Amino acid sequence: MKTGFTTTILHSDLEAPIEHFSVHKPMHLAVAFGYADARDLAKVFKGELPGYVYGRQGNPTTAALESKVTKMEDGIATACFSTGMGAIAATFTALLRAGDHVVSSSFLFGNTNSLFGTYNTQGFDISFVDATRVDEVARAIRPSTRLVFVETIANPRTQVADLARIGELCTRRGLLYVVDNTMTSPYLYQPKRHHAGLVINSLTKYIGGHGNALGGAVTDTGLFDWTRYSNIYDNYKNVKPALWGIQQIRKKGLRDVGSTLAAEPAHRLAVGAETLALRMDKCSGNALQLARFLAKHPKVKKVYYPGLEDHPQHRLAGELFKTYGALMAIELADGLDCFDFLNRLKLVISSSHLGDNRTLAIPIAHTIYWEMGAARRAEMGIADSLIRLSIGIEDIDDLIADFRQALG
Repeated sequence: MKTGFTTTILHSDLEAPIEHFSVHKPMHLAVAFGYADARDLAKVFKGELPGYVYGRQGNPTTAALESKVTKMEDGIATACFSTGMGAIAATFTALLRAGDHVVSSSFLFGNTNSLFGTYNTQGFDISFVDATRVDEVARAIRPSTRLVFVETIANPRTQVADLARIGELCTRRGLLYVVDNTMTSPYLYQPKRHHAGLVINSLTKYIGGHGNALGGAVTDTGLFDWTRYSNIYDNYKNVKPALWGIQQIRKKGLRDVGSTLAAEPAHRLAVGAETLALRMDKCSGNALQLARFLAKHPKVKKVYYPGLEDHPQHRLAGELFKTYGALMAIELADGLDCFDFLNRLKLVISSSHLGDNRTLAIPIAHTIYWEMGAARRAEMGIADSLIRLSIGIEDIDDLIADFRQALG
C-alpha cells in the first residue's frame, strides 16, 4: 500500500516488530555488540551479514533514522553522521583521490566553502562556478572531474541552482551528481527527480527542526552506476553494485572520519522528522508573507527570497520546489546599523542556527562569513549589512509586528 510523505515517516519504525510494543525505535546506547558465534562477528565485519560491530560505525537507533531519511529521499540506502559537515567530509574523503577534480557551486554554505578551500590545498582540485547557469558548469568539467556538487537554495543569498539541467549534464557525461538538499528538505524537493546520485542533508536543520540535535545524512538514490566509478576499492565490492558507493562512504568515510551520530540525537532527529511537512508548510507560508511585507518597507534596501517575483530564479524555484522555503536575506537601507536593528527585535532571536521552529536572524558578514575575508565575501555578494533570516512557525501577525516595530 502506497502512503503519503508524512504517513510513511510516522509509521516507518513499525515495519518490523519493536520490543515491548513501543511505537518508536528505542535508544540503543551500547558501543559494543557481541555475537555467540565468532564466525558471525567476522561476517558482519566483512559485510556478509547485516549487524553491528562497533558504535563508531552505527547502531540500531541510527539505522532506524537512516531508514526514515531513505524513504524521504526515495533512495535505496542512507548513512548518518554527527553533523551535515561530517557527511560532506566523509563523502569526499571516501570517494575522491589525489588528482581528482570537482565542480562546485560558488554559492556555498560558509563551512562547506571553508572545507573545499582546505581540500584545494590537499590534492583535490575544486572549481567554483555559478550553478544558476548550466553552461558555467559544463565549461568547468575536465577529464579528471569525478563529481559535481551543488546546493538547492544557496545560504544566505538564496540563489537557486539550475538543478534539472545540471542533472541532465551529469547524466550525459557519466558524472556523479551530489546535491545538498538541506535548505529545501526532502519535503519540498527530492533531488532524485533530476538525476542526483547522492543527496546530502543536514538533519540539524529542517528535518530535525527543533534545534536540539546535530546530525547529517548521505542518501544514495540508486541512479548512479557505481561500476563506472574508478575510485571504488575492491574491499567494498562484496555487495550488489548499486550499494558500492554508500558502502564505501559508510565503511571508509564514516569509519575514517569518525563523525558518528550517537543514539540520543538520532532518536531526537527521528521524532522531529515526523512533523517535517507540517512545519515546512507553516514556515514557508510565513516566509512568503514576511518577504512581501519587507520588500515594500522603505527601510529595507533589498530582500533575497525566491518567492518574490523579482528574484532571478523565481520561476525556476516555482518549477522545482513545492514551496519557496523558509530562508531569506535582507539588506537594510543605507545608513542603518544592522546590529541596532537586530537588537530592537523582540520575538526574533539573534542566532547562528537555521531551520528551527523559532525565527532566527544573524548578521552574515560579521559572523559565519567573517573568516573568508572581504574579497571572497564581495565575490559572493555578501554585503556588510546583509542579515540572514530563518523563518519559524510563529503566528505571522506577530512576526510582521515585530519587524515593523524594529524598523520603526
